[in-house]
Amino acid sequence: MHFITGKHLPRRTFLRGMSAAVALPFLDAMVPAGRLWRSVKKDIDPARLIAIEMVHGAAGTGNSTGESLGLWNPKGLGAGFDLSGTSLEPLESWRDYLTVISNTDVRMAEAYRPAEIGGDHFRSSAVFLTQTHPRQTQGSDVHVGKSLDQLYANRFGRGTPIPSVQLCIENVDQAGGCLYGYSCAYTDSISWASPTEPLPMIRDPRVVFEQLFGSGASPEEREIRLRDEGSILDWVSNEVSDLMRELGQSDRQRMDQYLQNVREIERRLQRVVERNMSGEEREIPEAPPGVPDSFEEHVKLMFDLQVLAFQSDMTRVFSFKMGRDVSHRVYPESGSDRPFHPASHHGGNPEALEAFAKINRYHVGMLPHLLEQLHDSMDGESSLLDKTAIIYGSPIADGNTHNHRRNPLFMLGGANGALPGGLHLKAPDGTPMANVFLALMQNMGMDDLESFGDSVGSFSFRVPNVARAND
Repeated sequence: MHFITGKHLPRRTFLRGMSAAVALPFLDAMVPAGRLWRSVKKDIDPARLIAIEMVHGAAGTGNSTGESLGLWNPKGLGAGFDLSGTSLEPLESWRDYLTVISNTDVRMAEAYRPAEIGGDHFRSSAVFLTQTHPRQTQGSDVHVGKSLDQLYANRFGRGTPIPSVQLCIENVDQAGGCLYGYSCAYTDSISWASPTEPLPMIRDPRVVFEQLFGSGASPEEREIRLRDEGSILDWVSNEVSDLMRELGQSDRQRMDQYLQNVREIERRLQRVVERNMSGEEREIPEAPPGVPDSFEEHVKLMFDLQVLAFQSDMTRVFSFKMGRDVSHRVYPESGSDRPFHPASHHGGNPEALEAFAKINRYHVGMLPHLLEQLHDSMDGESSLLDKTAIIYGSPIADGNTHNHRRNPLFMLGGANGALPGGLHLKAPDGTPMANVFLALMQNMGMDDLESFGDSVGSFSFRVPNVARAND
């Protein structure tokens, strides 16, 4: 192991240029001389968190016909679960990192009063990470709960330049009311800094890139660099050269790969803007120039930016809203030509359920790209996938009836040992999803947290005897 002039680099080290600040990935040179990584990681290495909401339920959850067809939940419990034929089948190669929790409820998204009936679309997203019932209002007096990602960011994100980042794919800048007496604030964000403070979601990947690598620059400097056809790395090239001469071989290789990844994302963003500014007709004409028309390209860019942020420890917490309940977007790559929202209203018809399941499967199929990038990114002695918890679920179970019982939910990654992986666990009937979220936060270091949302206890990630019989 090689250290610069016998000293170690601080974990929070930047290469700075006039309008850029490029944080470094974790390097061997960041371990203090004479100490082992395992002896210092507990101080600087909390688990990372990505919370993904895919809206409006799934074929095969909350619906008896879809459940009988086995369209979502794996067959079998414990470690012997079978993903074949389900919308989760794209995760087969990652089953050792997959923890499926079936049969949990999100009752806080249900109507509490007659006036709330029919408003499921417009309150559910606010419930997903808060597990708290929103106040029905179209004014500024919104009130729901503090979200899981913000609880975690407050505890483990304060030591990073950006405590948390909130991302989305669909348009979420609608103002005013969103029907049935609900403010659009409930629909537009899944992340709440406090019961009255929704956090804005970023749709444009260029804005995310600027957050990660434009810190310290003035708006004028950032505008100059955005107009420049070169790379952000050009602005820090001298610093890169000086640093590379001082690093050991393994650190140079890691730095080189990291910088290549930064440049490749830059090129992809530049191509998106060039295409969208070319004058050709766009599929999403209202979207900013930095937003790809392709859903897959958009999602993968967002995933790759999350990996870069974790590599450089710019943030440890992401929330990611991948859809909007009433979206009419079509996903032709899924094999279905039906718009999303109409497809979710399948009427319990087996053929229509199968069509909606194709869209669900396509959405889940985006995740292996993220998993591969995290798995191939070493951070100290482990991969980022081993250090990350990924939540994927929906506050609605059956999009056809808008119910909130037996919701889709699974988790990926190792989360520094907080998640078991390789298991399908079925919760007892009536279990709040909040119980699972409470257990995850406790396992990830918040063991003093006694309750969350409408939790009635902490969920156990251990395999019960009944499940072992099915292994």
